[in-house]
Amino acid sequence: MINFQDVSKFYNTVTALRNITLSIEKAEMAFITGPSGSGKTTLLKLIYAAEFPDSGTVTVADRETSRLNGSGIPELRRKIGIVFQDFRLLSNKNAFDNVALTLRVRKIPEREIKPIVLDALKIVNLRHKIDCFPSALSGGEQQRVVIARAIVGNPLILLADEPTGNLDPDTATGIIRIFKDINARGTTILTATHNLYLFKDTGKRVFRLDNASIVREERG
Repeated sequence: MINFQDVSKFYNTVTALRNITLSIEKAEMAFITGPSGSGKTTLLKLIYAAEFPDSGTVTVADRETSRLNGSGIPELRRKIGIVFQDFRLLSNKNAFDNVALTLRVRKIPEREIKPIVLDALKIVNLRHKIDCFPSALSGGEQQRVVIARAIVGNPLILLADEPTGNLDPDTATGIIRIFKDINARGTTILTATHNLYLFKDTGKRVFRLDNASIVREERG
């Protein structure tokens, strides 16, 4: 589902990633960990084609990202849901409309949107909060709205960049539990985190980044 082959990425004189080779299988749940500045976010950006490798190849859902044309990038991104640490919710829209935005951008008929959005909010246990604006939601609830927005389009892949960075440990545990439920439905999930407790005792593959390189692969 996701394949990196000898991938390097540079920003001027800074090496963001160096000779990265890894493969994430369909319906797998895996983790990328490492200190700040080790390249975790850059690696995720290469997957959803916000960045492109300077050398090597990145293949996502059988598409080599560097060969995508103008319409190919939006087509790829429709297969990917993204969960950001800083939420990026629209403050003037309630939970329902924040989640529905993804479908409206794709011009899904309005009559079809409601049941899809309600199902996504049900998965994250927030159907009772559909009319709440972000300011009325806790940090954990806001993150669950972000997750609902990421999965509402039924993506093949879910990427999460430090999804629990601003949350307390109990709330973070709940977020990972939701990820496991989503993964059990067949979605491939790759989470970048510096929080070791998120993958501890999961049995999932963990790729450790340091100084722009994968220093080892292990099981959580």
